[in-house]
Amino acid sequence: MTCRQNLRILFLIFSASAFFSGCTVGPKYQKPLMAAPPAFKELVGNDQWKSATPGDGLLKGKWWEIFNDPELNKLEELINLDNYNVKQAEAQFRQARALILLNHSGYYPLIGTNPSITQSDRGRNGGGRGTAASFQIPFSASWEPDLWGRVRLAVENSVDNAQVFAADLENLRLSLQATLAADYFALLGNDMQLALLNNTITGYQQYLTLTVNRFNGGVASRADVTLAQTQLYTTQAQATDLDVNRNQLEHAIAVLTGQPPSALAIPRGQIAALPPPIPTAVPSLLLERRPDIAAQERLVAAANANIGIAQTAFYPTLTLSATAGLATSTNLQNLFTWASRVWSAGPGISQTLFDFGSRDARLQQTQAAYDATVAAYRQTVLLAFQQVEDNLSSLRVLALEAEQQAQAVTAAQQALALETERYKAGTDSFLNVITTQNIALSDQRAAVVIMQRRMVSAVNLILALGGGWDSSSLPNADQMRTLEMGNPANTNKVAQPRPDTN
Repeated sequence: MTCRQNLRILFLIFSASAFFSGCTVGPKYQKPLMAAPPAFKELVGNDQWKSATPGDGLLKGKWWEIFNDPELNKLEELINLDNYNVKQAEAQFRQARALILLNHSGYYPLIGTNPSITQSDRGRNGGGRGTAASFQIPFSASWEPDLWGRVRLAVENSVDNAQVFAADLENLRLSLQATLAADYFALLGNDMQLALLNNTITGYQQYLTLTVNRFNGGVASRADVTLAQTQLYTTQAQATDLDVNRNQLEHAIAVLTGQPPSALAIPRGQIAALPPPIPTAVPSLLLERRPDIAAQERLVAAANANIGIAQTAFYPTLTLSATAGLATSTNLQNLFTWASRVWSAGPGISQTLFDFGSRDARLQQTQAAYDATVAAYRQTVLLAFQQVEDNLSSLRVLALEAEQQAQAVTAAQQALALETERYKAGTDSFLNVITTQNIALSDQRAAVVIMQRRMVSAVNLILALGGGWDSSSLPNADQMRTLEMGNPANTNKVAQPRPDTN
């Protein structure tokens, strides 16, 4: 066969390969449908929350700033820089991003060389004494055209999975930020209870002094003195016990910000304001606002690509290979002459004829995996709706409970003032004073707990709404390949934590 005929055959093969490369087997991906209610039930007839508008920037970026707490702002900034869970997730995203380049290389041929020098003894072969040497500098290339879209589907699958890791990274950041905010408000609530107990201890000390004076005057009994002492010491123990919880919350916040517990000291404070107004969107927009939903949707897309990859196993594989180079068995000087050239080229086709159901089973496996990811996606959406409704309900109910508890505190303080006057006048026992004091303190502590719960519920509502995140911020395939090459223009798509210098 002449060289021209070989070239003609190769041209036909390449033409056919280019034609079939546009054919991609497998189902076309469609985002799973999920019915969303027109509005959240808790928002109907409730003016506490306003609906977000497209231009509303209240829940974008640094959402924690709506609480107007400088200490919280400072702590939240450290999560993105120093939290080691974030660094681990960011490294896992870079791993997934590198897999895109690995699969993308399947579009191109493999080119290699294997130079060799071989020496042989002529005497052993009857060719006389001495040695003979042969020299070879071969180059080889092989290429498997993407006839049925296997490489394209593999790239698509790796892009989808990388986007899963990107969404997981953002979801982790949001979860850690919300955890820190919840811990911070719990710590402030703890401090408020401690301040309340300290003020109460001061009052109990005055009651103890009053009771001792009445005992010395023969008006009060020894039992009244011991009751006053018991109440004072019990309250002091309760105040001391609050330090256990505070220290643990402070340690947890330190770890969240990437610091050893001994390195962080949060000044004592109090919750300065009520929960801020938080804009909420219609339920259908929630599908684009939560990174965990975006991650589940990308898993569905990756599973859909896996079905196509499994289907390509039913089609033949074409491999084009060629070798060319220089070879001589005389001397090294003749190696670079025209006569030393060698080449070969040809196609190869492989097709599995019988596998006794292996490919069918693999295809069924990928189809079942796809169905499972669709179910997981829809369940994630339902849970997201539930979490928003839960926290809207919690904030509404807690606001009403706070009003009722404030009334209870006022009434308990009035009752305590009346009981104290009756005790001083000798018309009532000290036991009634003690009982009323306990009720007043319990109501005051309950009011603080309700305030803390309202702030935590506000944080959880922001978490349920996605913290202002949007699925459009997920990097696409081209952006992720550019990021891998180190182009700083796209690094804002997935924020990079500060490198660990420890």
